[in-house]
Amino acid sequence: MEWRVRAIRGATTVSENTVEAIREAVRELLDELDAHNQLDHDQIISAIFTATRDLDAIFPAAIARERPHWDNVALLDVQQMHVEGSLERCIRFLIHVNTPVSQLEIHHPYLRGAKNLRPDWSLAQVSQSVSSAMKSRRR
Repeated sequence: MEWRVRAIRGATTVSENTVEAIREAVRELLDELDAHNQLDHDQIISAIFTATRDLDAIFPAAIARERPHWDNVALLDVQQMHVEGSLERCIRFLIHVNTPVSQLEIHHPYLRGAKNLRPDWSLAQVSQSVSSAMKSRRR
């Protein structure tokens, strides 16, 4: 088993620029990360959160810091570069982990309006889930 540093990407959108809406979206995004990647929190090296310029009610990293076992993870918030016509009220993350899992087995959660950012990953992950389920039935 060979351990490597892997990057996990994810994104979501927020309904409005409020602490409550941002907290709900970030929690949902991190819950999705946990549910599909079976991470040991000691494996998490760092997490970078970006937010579009229309989100400034709370830092996404502050919400991550509230999670159990995230108190020693290096966290950083930055503003996403503004590009005219890009997705609004969007929060993204880039999380670095030490893991024996291959890059192909990592689930990159894209939720809500952010699903459109990487439709290729959504299709690949559905296909991978179906393939894994079929292999499990054969055993």
